[in-house]
Amino acid sequence: MDAGELLARYAEGERDFSRVNLSGADLTGADLAGIDLTSAKLSGAYLTDANLKGANLNQSVLRETDLSGAILDDSSLVIAKLTGATLYKASLVQADLGGANLTQTDLTAANLQEADVTRALLSGADLEDGILTQANLWGVDLSRANLRGADLREAMLRGADLSRAILQGADLTGAKLYSAILNGANLRDAVLCHANLTQADLSSANLRGANFTDADLTEVIFNRAILIGAVLPIPAVPGSGGAG
Repeated sequence: MDAGELLARYAEGERDFSRVNLSGADLTGADLAGIDLTSAKLSGAYLTDANLKGANLNQSVLRETDLSGAILDDSSLVIAKLTGATLYKASLVQADLGGANLTQTDLTAANLQEADVTRALLSGADLEDGILTQANLWGVDLSRANLRGADLREAMLRGADLSRAILQGADLTGAKLYSAILNGANLRDAVLCHANLTQADLSSANLRGANFTDADLTEVIFNRAILIGAVLPIPAVPGSGGAG
């Protein structure tokens, strides 16, 4: 099926396009709200500025697909394969990305507010200036991801792997980081006020200028962490290993 046929059939009211092969198709700016693309092949397709609100993209293949500026609010991308895809400034408000593979994906300035990203793979992804307020990132692999300046207020990051991630200037106010792995992470000038970091691992993390005011640091591991200029709760609870 080519892009023209899909658009014509969609215009006639058809919505079920599961398992179609649209690899490399140009659907720039297309209005495909509510479409069912379950298990579809869309690698290398152009969906820039497309409207995919409420779309079903579960288990679809979107490797290196261009979704810049696309609207994916309330869409479902469970176990979708988005390796190397571009979602620059895409809107994924309340989208379901559970178990999706977003390794090396460009999500710069994307909006994932209240999105469910449980156990997704985001290793090496670029989320600079992304909006992830109240997002569910439980158990997510964000190792080596770029989250510089990201808004992670009240995000759920329990058990998340943020090792060597860049979180410089990120806002993690009220975030839930119980048992999160942040060893070697760059949290310089990050805001972690009221965050819960119980049993989190901050070994070798760069915490220069980070603000932990009213944060819960129970049993946090600070071994070899850089705490110069950091604002810690009073009294601070540095946990095992302290800052040495």
